[in-house]
Amino acid sequence: GTFDVSILELGDGVFEVLATSGNNRLGGDDFDKRIMDYIVAEFKKSHGIDLSGDKMAMQRIKEAAEKAKIDLSGVTKTSISLPFISMNNGVPMHLDMELTRAKFDALTEDLVKATIGPMQQALKDAGLSYSDIAKVIMVGGSTRVPAVYDSVKRITGKDPYKGINPDECVALGAAIQGGVLAGEVKDMLLLDVTPLSLGIETLGGVFTRLIDRNTTIPTSKSQVFSTAADNQTSVDIHVLQGEREFARDNKTLGRFELVGIAPAPRGVPQIEVTFDIDANGIVSVKAMDKGTNKSQSITITASSNLTEDDINKAVKDAEKYAEEDKKRRAVVDAKNGAEQLIFAVDKFVMENGETIEEADKTAISDATKEARESLEKAETEEDVKALVEKLTKVTDPIFTKFYQQNPEAAAEAAKAAGINPDDYQGGSDGANGTVD
Repeated sequence: GTFDVSILELGDGVFEVLATSGNNRLGGDDFDKRIMDYIVAEFKKSHGIDLSGDKMAMQRIKEAAEKAKIDLSGVTKTSISLPFISMNNGVPMHLDMELTRAKFDALTEDLVKATIGPMQQALKDAGLSYSDIAKVIMVGGSTRVPAVYDSVKRITGKDPYKGINPDECVALGAAIQGGVLAGEVKDMLLLDVTPLSLGIETLGGVFTRLIDRNTTIPTSKSQVFSTAADNQTSVDIHVLQGEREFARDNKTLGRFELVGIAPAPRGVPQIEVTFDIDANGIVSVKAMDKGTNKSQSITITASSNLTEDDINKAVKDAEKYAEEDKKRRAVVDAKNGAEQLIFAVDKFVMENGETIEEADKTAISDATKEARESLEKAETEEDVKALVEKLTKVTDPIFTKFYQQNPEAAAEAAKAAGINPDDYQGGSDGANGTVD
């Protein structure tokens, strides 16, 4: 069995799923199993016979356990009678016992408590509190178990709605949604959500999200990226799903290569990546070079074939490793920023060498060389910040002087190199700026 929680917002025939959570290893069968284990243990205690290895006996016990669970939803005590359940030295053995609701509640107390976590997670994902919930609807036969009903009522502060048949409503909902997708039902619309975030791998092995978890579908999102090296003519698009900060910790959904990019300096090509998710949860990813209009795409259907365990594990791992991932991500982001700064400085000097003094060019060349060497050895965010600070102590005075002497030409050159001229537009006092 499974236990699922969905938070929906309703209005004008539109049912929008704000968040989902659950546990696909928690359901009515788990309650039946507790009764089965209790029956087997009690019979062994009173008769010295272990029925767990007798397949036929266990099938009868399974049926009796389910019946007892159903009975205890309406009465406080039920009898379990299974004649001729076993033989002992040629003598038939009979199973007769009583099970009270109080004992059943004690046997399944931890299962009932296990429903609380998914409810809290769904509320957290939706950005809501229990007081924001207008109505609680419980579906599935096991929601008739009084302890489950009482637990939900106690936690939410609301009486679960009883105006529907919990055994039929899932099938009815599936039929209605089928009608919506087939175009036969016009006055109702279910807007589902993405169970996990979707994105691609970018420089430094970072997972860059394009579509966040619990985004309403259908949806589409585009973002422009560029190349990481000069004259790069192809890019590898690594499509991922998950909640961790790095690609290696998330699930790969697919890969494809966009080729035919016009050779150009790094950062110049404009690669637009678009994620498109339809109402069935099918993901299409397209990458297009905006300079040549060449494109490549991939369609992924496996993204929706996730178990609740897969989703819960991804969310819990993200929470568990949040601090560690944050530190690792900070180092990678700092390194990417430092590398971009070094590249921009080199590009600026190369394109404006004739108007920069030789001594200044030598100083910058030595500083960027040292910065690159330090960047390869850097292990912490502080290491990267230190090398950036050391580099800018050399470049700041030189660039400030250059901008003051050649304001108009410098502004154009800075824009081309990716440097912010405002950082170096110091006044007559020669105040220095900083490149981030």
